Amino acid sequence: MNTYNRNSELQNEMIPMDVVFHPSWWHRNEGIVFDEDFYFNPQKRVEVENQMERALYERWGKYGLGLDRDKSQPIVGAVHLAAGFLVSEMLGCKVEYVEDSAPRVIPANLERPEINTDAVFQSSAFKKFDALREALKAKYGYLKGDVNWGGILNIAMDLRGHSIFLDMFDVPETLKKFFSEIAGVIEKFTVGIKRESGTTSISVNRNVRHFPAGIYLHSECAHTMISLDYYADFLFAFDAKWSEKYRPYGIHYCGEDPHRYAEVFSSLPHLDFLDVGWGGDVKLLRQHLPETFLNIRLSPVDIIDQSAEQIESDITRLVQESDNPWLTGVCCINMDHHVTDDKVTTILETAGALRKEYSAESPV
Repeated sequence: MNTYNRNSELQNEMIPMDVVFHPSWWHRNEGIVFDEDFYFNPQKRVEVENQMERALYERWGKYGLGLDRDKSQPIVGAVHLAAGFLVSEMLGCKVEYVEDSAPRVIPANLERPEINTDAVFQSSAFKKFDALREALKAKYGYLKGDVNWGGILNIAMDLRGHSIFLDMFDVPETLKKFFSEIAGVIEKFTVGIKRESGTTSISVNRNVRHFPAGIYLHSECAHTMISLDYYADFLFAFDAKWSEKYRPYGIHYCGEDPHRYAEVFSSLPHLDFLDVGWGGDVKLLRQHLPETFLNIRLSPVDIIDQSAEQIESDITRLVQESDNPWLTGVCCINMDHHVTDDKVTTILETAGALRKEYSAESPV
């Protein structure tokens, strides 16, 4: 009988699993159009999220997907997609809506790393979101879900483009202030949503929905582009502060090298959850992060051509390398229209079989 340590902040079941499809999958299979109305029309918000739940239940209901298919719910953000754009739009970026893809953020290419924080929550983008929120509350009396809020460096790149990397050399103190201002906007935005819906990050990674405590998940997609020294100088302090203020705290790292940050992440006051990008060294991460939930991300590209045996082998190996079924999850995010249903079924069946196996070895 094996005994594994658990993170009391998380309150999760063993090996939670979830999948998220790219808008092209939804467009091809369900005819959903991802125009501006999809994100901001209150009636369409409810109708399309319900349609998504029904589609998932019809295909994979036996694995626990689509259980809310018969409910009309006032969901404020696209919790079935990976689509982070709104905070960048609030800060001045233009956004293009595409019928079969996530919204495209057009970099603002600001002349300097400076923003007017007073204008953010008076922007037309926030007013659209606020109108949606008020309309849903008026009809249903409550709100659910959340909005993908991105991350500090992600948003900074949307605002400054690649000039942000020159700013680290040329105007480091100005850049620190810029990052701090972006962090302040993120906090105000996410705290406001959580106050009304109870969550902040299901839209960042859908596996978060399996954690009753509600994870605060900071997206660090762009961190694969910077050195550890620059992370320590410019961004570590925000993770450290938020990890104490917003537990359970998590970092979303979808790049292939999260293990590069293993040691520095281990020095954060808390790291309850880490999204481990495909290609990450799970063994090394576990060595440095024995108390952290490692959310293993499968490659949505590779599985298109993989056999069922290869998918099963990858999942089994990675779960074993994580070495704690209570602190391990599996997800596959942004699978597009080339992925066939049987590949998704294999993912779900493998995770379920592993959960059953580990549960027999280590019952609650």
